[in-house]
Amino acid sequence: MPIYTRSGDDGSTGLPGGGRVAKDAPRIEALGGVDELNAALGTVRAHDPGGPLHAELATIQSRLLLLGAELAGAGSERIRDDDVATLERWIDRLEAELPPATGFVLPGGSPQGARLHVARTVCRRAERRILTLRRTEPVGPAPVRYLNRLGDLLFVMARWYDRRASGQAEAPRR
Repeated sequence: MPIYTRSGDDGSTGLPGGGRVAKDAPRIEALGGVDELNAALGTVRAHDPGGPLHAELATIQSRLLLLGAELAGAGSERIRDDDVATLERWIDRLEAELPPATGFVLPGGSPQGARLHVARTVCRRAERRILTLRRTEPVGPAPVRYLNRLGDLLFVMARWYDRRASGQAEAPRR
């Protein structure tokens, strides 16, 4: 079966439960944001195969696939409070190795830290897209909580990588 179907040539796309919506509908925007985030995290992982946070990032990517399925309307809630709690444990573990943040962070302290900051900004955009979707369609609270906490984790991961690379928790501001 070819990858192209031509059914989206009119600017619509199909949903798993049936029916078609515009490719720029809020649900598709939210799905696209989560997909972009997953791709950004794939780039982070690809640049540090087998690295110290590789397993955590792979777990996050798997959860993002579940989050996408949930947003697409393919069944019940798939992201749960224990997924959010896992992110919080990872934040706590990494923060224990860092000095307190004292202000804004200039991304770019290390290549991996910079990639994580890009992923963080993509995460925040995906979170905003889901909030937009929630204004018009039912979306459970867990996806927003998950992305909110994930944005925090990606910030901490970026600082953690910067410290590993340079001995500093973030790039010096000029």
